[in-house]
Amino acid sequence: MWPDLIQKAKDGGLDVIETYVFWNGHEPSPGTYYFGDRYDLVKFIKLIQQAGLYAHLRIGPYVCAEWNFGGFPVWLKYVPGIEFRTDNGPFKAAMQKFTEKIVSMMKSEKLFETQGGPIILSQIENEFGPVEWEIGAPGKAYTKWAAEMAVGLGTGVPWVMCKQDDAPDPVINTCNGFYCENFKPNKDYKPKVWTENWTGWYTEFGGAVPYRPAEDLAFSVARFIQNGGSLVNYYMYHGGTNFGRTAGGPFIATSYDYDAPIDEYGLTRDPKWGHLRDLHKAIKLCEPALVSADPTVTSLGSNQELYVGSCVQVKVILCSLPANYDTKYSVKVTFGSGQYDLPPWSISILPDCKTAVFNTARLGAQSTQMKMTPVGSAFSWQSYIEEAASGYADDTTTLDGLLEQINVTRDATDYLWYMTDVKIDPDEGFLKSGQNPLLTIFSAGHSLHVFINGQLSGTVYGSLNNPKLTLSQNVKLAAGINKISLLSVAVGLQNVGVHFEKWNTGVLGPVTLKGLNGGTTDLSGWKWSYKIGLKGEALNLHTVTGSSSVDWMEGKVLAKKQPLTWYKTTFDAPEGNDPLALDMSGMGKGQIWVNGQSIGRHWPGYIARGSCSDCNYAGIMMIRNAEVIVESPPKDGEETSTACFAVICLSDLNIGNDNVHDVNRYHVPRSWLNPSGNLLVVFEEWGGDPSGISLVKRTTGSVCADVFEGQPALKNWQMIAQGKLDHLQPKAHLWCPPGQKITQIKFASYGMPQGTCGSFRREAVMPRSHMMLLKRSVLESSLVL
Repeated sequence: MWPDLIQKAKDGGLDVIETYVFWNGHEPSPGTYYFGDRYDLVKFIKLIQQAGLYAHLRIGPYVCAEWNFGGFPVWLKYVPGIEFRTDNGPFKAAMQKFTEKIVSMMKSEKLFETQGGPIILSQIENEFGPVEWEIGAPGKAYTKWAAEMAVGLGTGVPWVMCKQDDAPDPVINTCNGFYCENFKPNKDYKPKVWTENWTGWYTEFGGAVPYRPAEDLAFSVARFIQNGGSLVNYYMYHGGTNFGRTAGGPFIATSYDYDAPIDEYGLTRDPKWGHLRDLHKAIKLCEPALVSADPTVTSLGSNQELYVGSCVQVKVILCSLPANYDTKYSVKVTFGSGQYDLPPWSISILPDCKTAVFNTARLGAQSTQMKMTPVGSAFSWQSYIEEAASGYADDTTTLDGLLEQINVTRDATDYLWYMTDVKIDPDEGFLKSGQNPLLTIFSAGHSLHVFINGQLSGTVYGSLNNPKLTLSQNVKLAAGINKISLLSVAVGLQNVGVHFEKWNTGVLGPVTLKGLNGGTTDLSGWKWSYKIGLKGEALNLHTVTGSSSVDWMEGKVLAKKQPLTWYKTTFDAPEGNDPLALDMSGMGKGQIWVNGQSIGRHWPGYIARGSCSDCNYAGIMMIRNAEVIVESPPKDGEETSTACFAVICLSDLNIGNDNVHDVNRYHVPRSWLNPSGNLLVVFEEWGGDPSGISLVKRTTGSVCADVFEGQPALKNWQMIAQGKLDHLQPKAHLWCPPGQKITQIKFASYGMPQGTCGSFRREAVMPRSHMMLLKRSVLESSLVL
């Protein structure tokens, strides 16, 4: 997908591509490096260069990025004496070694700008300022060391530190956030750089789908530029997918769509992509004025300002609504000999100080309604049920007490079994009264399945904001030996905070049993057996070879609604190039593989439903509420809670809405598929019905556009300026992707129709003759110009 994504970025008006460097992907074990497949960093940078773009290499090597362990390799946690991201010798030695490795690779390939390459900026550390503030003097010393170490590598290009107000010279401190117009670098001679303009937000399992209106995003960029900004990067311009077990958090979803201008599947998200493209064009028309001198600022009202920049031939007007940000009313302002309508929370761009060719609140770009369509025939499934581990096998370890999960698994798997035996005397009173004992388990997270004598007894899980969990329920025990098996499940390791070396996961206790004749028994210090991972993982059931090592059931004996169940099927790749996804409706929680490649964790059973209030683009993004219905394993029913999300809007339809990423759907890259015989394997923890799983393709369903009389298309204005047109004609450009064409006009209206693409309401009826002319023009050419 890389060449196509880079080309779409260029077509969207970008000049620079930013990328993180993921330490855990490149050095999976100490001194063992990997730069193949999607971790081929040199190839990616060279593709950027071939496209004629620049690169910003954010080495970190801490990246956050909602990535597992913040991008750190877990083995780093076990370096003797280490303390992360502070003035600590072992950590600094490891960090310097990896940073030098990356810089050396770039130098050897001549990829820095001073060598004729595309890399014009590099970043050391990442958003360390808040951590430095918390830990004090050791943090300041570490900041100074990191800056000096990076500069000493002699790349010949500037280094930056984001969210680091005290970045030492010559390192440039930069801004991350939704709005950065008021940010100032710590020295006047340093450029004003915005490393992360958040185009949306990440999705968490159990959370509503966030999105950011295109109008607000464009406004933030224009306001930053008018206030002296030099470089804006979109985080994310394309977010993609957290394949495998790369998602962090914990509880970060597999999709990292981020409501980005290029969606998870590599398709442009319109109008956001097109609106930003037009913004970039308009800003570049004003470039001579913007870079020649500081603008003149004039007040036009209580909430309106006029910015005028000038050079010999070009002037620019940028009108904004700062300070109180009127979110309700448009205003009419007079400048020169003209009057201009300014919608709420908007900036207009006038390259000639006369003609408004762009307004951040007016979406002149095409809007696209996407759809997900099932392809192929229904899957024919086979199943294999994995028994709950019971202890004392060859692949278990028995010790006194409870162990921290990652210390045992080294994060090689999400799963760790904790197993112990409880002997129940025949004289126990509960056997006669029927009042079963109360089992209480405290865990550091993230999810827990409790099996009593091989049967699933209960499931509990945390959340992004509260990963710790407690299970307290009555359990059915019998006279004699009872086997208690706890399957602790990690859902990505924490990616942000202090003291990475101290973070815990798993059942740390106490674990108690209340209701026996002797009162409450603390099981925490008992002998516990530990088994790393699942049997199916050890057998590599997700591969062609491994899947043939067990007997599978099918047909009438296919397992459904059973925990710890593996499913497999084969399918042929659909014709065409449309992006593909798996719709996992009917499943609970687990993991997915296609041809041995991990698609990631699936968790359609933990979703947000309900409604959010309308998201008005005007004004700083506010907290929105959404009702969350948690779909637990079938036996547990449903529970309701409230989810809040700060500084971003929430979608009220994250199920079945094809224009935001549906949390039931999981991207399957076509590059991972063979023409036929593709192996699909699903592991289900809770118990689901695989008959609901389907393969779907993502295509364009309909397109829409608004035409604003007072705002001509950029292309028309340029033709006027070149003498190729004698008057301005506002136009809308509608197009379909390759392989599709316009076949029907669903809506057209004069005036100011209400609503948005897909749900318009007419204000003025278009005469039949006009509609017929429009239909003939569109359907004959498949394009409106």
